[in-house]
Amino acid sequence: MIQSIYSGVSSLQSFQTGIDVLANNIANVNTVGFKGSRTEFSNLFEKSVSTSGNAITSMQLGLGVQVNATALDLNKGSLSHSGNGTDLAISGEDGWFGLSGPNNEAFFTRAGNFNFDALKINDTLTNLRLVSPEGYFVTGTLANNTNAGILSPVVKTLDLNPGAAASQEALVFPSELTYPVQASTQADFFGNLSIQEPSHVVTSEVISPQNERNALRLAFAKSPVQPALGTSWDVVATTQTTDGSTVYDTQTGVVTFDEIGTMLGSTLGTLDNNGAPVTVNFGAGATGLVSSERVFTAAGLPADGVVRGSLLEYAVDRGGEIISRFTNGQSSVVGKVAIYHFQNDQGLEAVSGNKFRASANSGVPIFYAENNGEVLSYMLESSNVSLDTALTELIIMQRSYDAASKTITTGDEMLKNALQM
Repeated sequence: MIQSIYSGVSSLQSFQTGIDVLANNIANVNTVGFKGSRTEFSNLFEKSVSTSGNAITSMQLGLGVQVNATALDLNKGSLSHSGNGTDLAISGEDGWFGLSGPNNEAFFTRAGNFNFDALKINDTLTNLRLVSPEGYFVTGTLANNTNAGILSPVVKTLDLNPGAAASQEALVFPSELTYPVQASTQADFFGNLSIQEPSHVVTSEVISPQNERNALRLAFAKSPVQPALGTSWDVVATTQTTDGSTVYDTQTGVVTFDEIGTMLGSTLGTLDNNGAPVTVNFGAGATGLVSSERVFTAAGLPADGVVRGSLLEYAVDRGGEIISRFTNGQSSVVGKVAIYHFQNDQGLEAVSGNKFRASANSGVPIFYAENNGEVLSYMLESSNVSLDTALTELIIMQRSYDAASKTITTGDEMLKNALQM
């Protein structure tokens, strides 16, 4: 009878823990990235009823119940669209975002409701940091191409190798970033120089090192002396301001074509575009510049080179790469959000809400050599707690609690009757 009371008491304590776990699950049914837990029970003690060796089956009696574990439910929550480009979700059930908290303590979460937080020094905006709602830094790989507020074309590889987890850092970017001017190096021309006309003029835009949009002007005139077969054109090439007020360089040459109009060659040299050399490319064969009896259609393609641009925004693409976008229409990768993995996700230690920390049971965070994971932008992972399932389990747990209390009452009545005999 005393044993039944002890078993009932241990049941009440254990089922109370189970109710607490379910209550916490239900309370976080709308928490982004929340992972619910389930209570696992086991027998508290085993008592041998008989030591006789003649029994076919064991003669043991279980005494009480204990909470064996509160196991983490790792099933993925449903994904929902959001209007925020920095809201992120991980495709698949494996993988965690990394956060750097106070004193650089590492946390891990499936909640990707991030945003860019402005860092000011003396009321001057200096950096933008990708952070969680608590202000913890999101960690990943920096491209190291934004030094001194100038974007560099040299980008560090952003491929994460299995041993690179410890080298991740906070994703912090300059609030002001300039895309540097890239002077044009080549201008391409194509089309048809009609042999029915004596001259033609074609222009193309070229970018100078001073961030100028200059004009490359080609003036074609039929050569006074024509070859026996084909056509020959004298060409005068000029680099100048768009209004023609300043001429930076002038080069002359001859362009020849065979009897069917295909280019044979050009002697036009390289031009100076206010400090940058520019070559003229007429293409090859029938795909470039030709000369025939058809109407004049020659034109210049936009030359390579980019004007200077100012930062418009930072955004996150589908692969988790942080993209900087500029006023000149250009964009560049400046970082990548990391996705961490563990040998035993069940061993992660819950901290609060939807954050966890590594433990001896989970092992250290790692990256996979392949299929490391995919980040989805404009998406959030919801809590994986099913409200109807949790309420059903709560009713079952409540009934179990009631039954445990009944065993105490029954044991007490039996003990009372025994004492009155």
